[in-house]
Amino acid sequence: MAASARPTSGCPPEPARRRTPGLRREEVAALAGVSIDYYVRLERGKETRPSPSVVEALADALRLNCEERDFLRGLAARAARQAPEPRPLPSRRVRPTVTLLLETLRPNPAYVVSRTNDLLAANPGGLRLLHGIEDWPERQRNTIRYTFLHPAARELWMDWEQKAQACVAQLRAIAGTDPDAPDLASLVGELIVKSPDFNRHWERYEVRSIGDGEKTMHHPEVGTMTLSHEGLTLNRTQGQRLVVYLATPGTPDHDAMTLLDLAAGVTPRPPRTGTTSSAGSTARATASPCSDPTTPHPDPTRSHARPRHDR
Repeated sequence: MAASARPTSGCPPEPARRRTPGLRREEVAALAGVSIDYYVRLERGKETRPSPSVVEALADALRLNCEERDFLRGLAARAARQAPEPRPLPSRRVRPTVTLLLETLRPNPAYVVSRTNDLLAANPGGLRLLHGIEDWPERQRNTIRYTFLHPAARELWMDWEQKAQACVAQLRAIAGTDPDAPDLASLVGELIVKSPDFNRHWERYEVRSIGDGEKTMHHPEVGTMTLSHEGLTLNRTQGQRLVVYLATPGTPDHDAMTLLDLAAGVTPRPPRTGTTSSAGSTARATASPCSDPTTPHPDPTRSHARPRHDR
């Protein structure tokens, strides 16, 4: 982590040209006020109990941001424990009230993901937003796996590279607090083997949590739209998050979002033969009166929805 950190201005200039970017070990040690021998022991895992002041000094030397500092503190705290504390796998169960909330949020696309972004439940627009993910078995549906391995993802996300970078940085943040978690290890191992792009981003050691933002996507059913999104942590769920996409009413983006919800509700895809829904899964979220083809739907003209054209 240290050897590949950002350059800083606290070191004297070197006459020789550097072959790789970043600080040398001795430069990091000098900036942090520790000996080079002590710093090397930290890097190699032979020193496992650095004081809080040393951790903060290293964070200052490396110019880490808030999330990166938390990641470094988590690594230090974990290294100081005599034995790792085993954690049970997070539950995939979605509470009935959360399933009801997904339906209430329509026409806004919304879904629930686990801490490693397994897709646990979605309303019709939320599932349809990730074009093509319905073709996968429910246990395989994961938004990060979708980003790197589904061929439709690169067409959907207009800035795919930025999206991919954020996905990997989120997994890195989880790895700092629970690196031996089976769900994390399984997903990371699969993507390292199957996706050179994931491997490239994983080696950058970037750390970032997922919250709010804005995404521009080109959806084959409704065209190009830019939607804001919010990620809300659900209480008592071991890391489940509710992700909601939004647009200002009356705008073309809101029209496209509404059309996507209507298309998902009027023409649902047939369920996969032989698959069973886990508790609180996507199937239960979409099996509502609003998604029944026999249920009347609002007139698109009254919701100002109109056919979309790519912008």
